[in-house]
Amino acid sequence: MSYTEVPGARVPIRMWADPATVEPVALRQLQNVTTLPWVQGLAVMPDVHFGKGATVGSVIAMRGAVCPAAVGVDIGCGMSAVKTSLRAEDLPGDLSPLRRRIEDAIPVGFAMHDDPVDPVRLHGLPTAGWDAFWGRFQGVAEAVKFRQSRALKQMGTLGGGNHFCEVCIDDQGSVWLMLHSGSRNIGKELAEYHIGQARKLSHNQNLVDRDLAVFLAGTPQMAAYRHDLFWAQEYARHNREIMMALFKDVIRKEFKKAKPTFEPEISCHHNYVAEERYEGVDLLVTRKGAIRAGGGEYGIIPGSMGTGSYIVRGLGNEDSFNSASHGAGRRMSRNAAKKRFSADDLAHQTRGVECRKDSGVVDEIPAAYKPIEQVMEQQRDLVEVVAHLKQVVCVKG
Repeated sequence: MSYTEVPGARVPIRMWADPATVEPVALRQLQNVTTLPWVQGLAVMPDVHFGKGATVGSVIAMRGAVCPAAVGVDIGCGMSAVKTSLRAEDLPGDLSPLRRRIEDAIPVGFAMHDDPVDPVRLHGLPTAGWDAFWGRFQGVAEAVKFRQSRALKQMGTLGGGNHFCEVCIDDQGSVWLMLHSGSRNIGKELAEYHIGQARKLSHNQNLVDRDLAVFLAGTPQMAAYRHDLFWAQEYARHNREIMMALFKDVIRKEFKKAKPTFEPEISCHHNYVAEERYEGVDLLVTRKGAIRAGGGEYGIIPGSMGTGSYIVRGLGNEDSFNSASHGAGRRMSRNAAKKRFSADDLAHQTRGVECRKDSGVVDEIPAAYKPIEQVMEQQRDLVEVVAHLKQVVCVKG
């Protein structure tokens, strides 16, 4: 489908979803964004739903300003995937031991490594720039510097919520590895600090929504935020790289006889800011729950833990600011899902997937998410499908 134009306060909202299906509270969030004088345009993806601070599935392009709450507190959250040489027939009938090996190698939930992972010891992981990256930590907000030890130990860990590691099979029988995570606690604390700083600024005192507080170009507050933002985005990328290296090591050990090899990794952020240019104007583009889908660029759009995912290639649609959805998108809140569904429901809906099936992850039940096939249909002019994957192992925190 092409987009529907929804009236906004200053600029129209380009929406790749049926406006009638979007929660009123999310529509109100979107309309509030368009009141900001720095907004050049707003695009909304088919997985749109209400979010803390700003709407999930929104792409906000601003001139000389950025809204830290619109990035979200998991700065740099995103996906990585890699195709392996393994075939479906190489997998054992009982996948529970494989799931345990993955959980042993990659800490989940609030857990972290006992000692920081040394990237030099990981097979095939590029380490150029590693020392320079950690050197830039000395420039982050003073209020967060005391978290360095924790940040080092959380590098290469999954976290909880909707984060996951999966073993998947594509429609041709090839095995893929996929994971979803971000900047862990250090990104959250940096985000919360800067959101608080933005709210104090005089130009943000009369906004229709205090969550829309922005930093302005040319100010020391913007310079400080940009430094910490881009560092956290890099942390998230390194976090996924280390997890994927640990994941690959598990696969090498479990399938020694098959001698598995791995194709180049596909990786993409979906909570981040990028400097981009449209119609001759330099813009700061915030994607919260959206991936970049420039022409020929690869991306990953996951469904829920029981429905499968898509590897896609961007079509470079500038109406969407070269963007596409980041996943299926929730159709009910976590609390609503916990009240409505049971662990038995979860077991039924994830039949055939080796995963947790207890009450602790009921909020991640497939029925709490929009149908991924519908989401993909609504963005045919944004991406083309390269591969369809179905998970057989799903690790969650």
